[in-house]
This record gives sequence, structure tokens and C-alpha cells, in this order.
Amino acid sequence: MNESSQTSILGDEGEPGGFAPRTLTDRRATVLQVLPALGAGGGVERGTVEIAEAIVKAGGRALVVSAGGPLEHDLARVQAEHFTLPVDSKNPIVMRANVGRLARLIREGDVDLVHARSRAPAWSAYYAARRTDRPFVTTFHGTYGAQSFLKRRYNAIMTRGDRVIALSRFIAGHIRQTYGTPPARIRVVHRGVDLTRFDPARVSAERVISLARRWRLPDDLPVIMLPGRLTRWKGQTVLLKALARLDERNFRCVLVGSDQGRKRYRRELQRLIARYDLEGVVQIVDHCNDMPAAYMLTDVAVSASTDPEAFGRVIAEAQALGRPVIASDHGGARETVIEGETGWLTPPGDPDALAAALETALKLNEPARRLMAYRAISNVRANFSKDAMCARTLDVYNEALNLKATG
Repeated sequence: MNESSQTSILGDEGEPGGFAPRTLTDRRATVLQVLPALGAGGGVERGTVEIAEAIVKAGGRALVVSAGGPLEHDLARVQAEHFTLPVDSKNPIVMRANVGRLARLIREGDVDLVHARSRAPAWSAYYAARRTDRPFVTTFHGTYGAQSFLKRRYNAIMTRGDRVIALSRFIAGHIRQTYGTPPARIRVVHRGVDLTRFDPARVSAERVISLARRWRLPDDLPVIMLPGRLTRWKGQTVLLKALARLDERNFRCVLVGSDQGRKRYRRELQRLIARYDLEGVVQIVDHCNDMPAAYMLTDVAVSASTDPEAFGRVIAEAQALGRPVIASDHGGARETVIEGETGWLTPPGDPDALAAALETALKLNEPARRLMAYRAISNVRANFSKDAMCARTLDVYNEALNLKATG
């Protein structure tokens, strides 16, 4: 790295829509993102690809280190460079060896800034960045478990960045309260929705009809959908209990998500469906390759999480497509849902309140539904777009680079 000059991610023009990071100087930066692996569907992995693409479009160079995975192809598509290292390991010996491996890559790749996105690789990336005197940025993706001193110490690596990106104001508050991180080092960057994919005008009727047929959904009944992997804290059981409280069963409900090996929980859900006489009303779908179409065939999207979501991508995506939403009243949902205007917030784990909200949503008349759709789409486009997320992240990079250059 040329120590005599500052670096910048993006020039004056930036992306359309006004989301252009400020210019520092004429030298473009090389950014190294580090995460455990590149699995197919997680927010961490998807965000890594999106930021890599933004770096390249801005004229910078995007490097990614992980243990590999399906999204390597997506990185290649956006002209980012991937390096395979065992950074998914929590073995202290491997993590220590990764410090040297990353430091060597930083020097040989002329990396200007290191961005860690998960705890295990963050420990190695932090010491590699310090060894090579590079700025270090982290993204705090969730509350993590912090019950013991050792766990909090392990988690705290995510607060050691020169700048710490929080996915929501909720997460920013959690970082301050739990780890004592100074507010001056925290930057809130909400997760962004890809408006080229989640745009009602771009989802054809054929796609929606095809998916409805695949799921065997009748075209004369409203559809309730809860997307999210099958794990207890996502609240599928709360939704089933709420559905059992509804007087009428003139709807269909789809739980969309893989059990990821949680066979016992899946069987529990199937037993509850039978116990509440919801067979033929509720179905579990392992995976969906066309979530925009899934939202478009849905009359109300639900997030019933019993633990607070760091952001709540499902709720933002559904709003982007004009769907009414119901979310648990905690975490990032409080920042994405405008109560009574784009959806409703209900107390976590409260099936009675969720049932009441479902009744309200299902009884919306067409003018009210259209108004709610307009407000929901406007909310996401104004506040939670992918372009805004990328631009604000590049702003954080520029700030960290400037901090190092002037410090």
C-alpha cells in the first residue's frame, strides 16, 4: 500500500439515485472481505457478493477469503477474486495459522482494507490487519449468544473494528450496551433489498401461476406465508397456534424453509398441524428458488420470530413487493415496519395478538390493500435498497481509509 496517498472506493459520480460515497482522492482501494464460507442463501454470504460487486463497479478491487462454496460463481460473475483458506475453523491452531496466511495475502495483494463478517475469521483477520497496519472493519450481524464471560469475549472481536457496521439501530444499541463500544465507532447500515429482483413490475404472472401450481394452491383463497429456516426461534409454532385461533379456515398457509437437519422440529410442526386440524390448510415447503414470485402470490407475509431479528430481510423483501406484513415487535422489524401503514407489529410469542393481526390483514379491502402496497414499496425504496446499503458501506470504507491515512 502506498502510505503517502489516501485511497477512495468511489469517485464523484457514484451510483444513480444519489447514493455516492464522498471522494477522498484519486487512488482506488483494494478491499478484502473475510467470512467462513460461501453457502447458497445466507445474508452474510449474499451481502459479501453484493459489496464485492459495488467495489468493482466503483473502480476498486474486491478480494474475498472463505472456505469456499456455491457463491464462488457469483463472485466470479461480478469480477471479484476468491481465495480459499480454512477460515471457517474454530480450532485455535488453525485460526493462528490463518493470521500468517491472511497477512501474506494482504501484502501480496496490496490490500488497503480488511472487512471481517463473522467471529471465527474475524480473530485471524484482526491480527493480520494489525500485523500489516491496515484498517479493519467489521459487520455485526446478530446479537450472538453472550451468556458467559468467555462467550462475550469471543464475540467481542466483532467490536474491534476501526469502524463497526451494525445492521440496524437495534444492533447498534446492543453493541453499545453489551460490549461498551463507543458510539463514535459504530455505523448503522441497514441490509438492502435488491430492487431489480424484488420489483412487482418485474415478476411475471406466469412465474406466480407456475409457483402456485407447484405448491398446489387454489387461486380463490388468500395465502399466508412465513419464510425462514425451520428453527424454533423463527416462530413457526407461534403462527400455527395463531391460525388455530381463527374462526374460519378459508385460507392457505405456507411455511417456506429448510429444516437443515432439524428433523425433530419438523416432526413437531407436523404434529401441531394435525393437532390443530390444519392439515390441508398448512404445508411445509423445503425451499423456493423464486422468492419474488412467492411473495407476489402471498396475501400476507409473517415473521413470528421469538428472538429479535438483527434486521429482518423477509419483512423488507415482502414490503418491496407491496405485500402486507406482520412481524414480532422487537429487533430490526421496528425499523422496517410502519405500524398500521405497511403492516403490523405484534408482541413476540403471542398467538392471540398474531391471530388478531392476521384477521385484520385478511379482511383488507382492495383500496386499503393498494394503499398499503404503495406505502410499503415507498418505504423500502426510500430506506432499504441494496444500492443504499452498498453506498453506505463504501462510505464506511472511505472513512476507515481516511482515518488510517490521517492517523
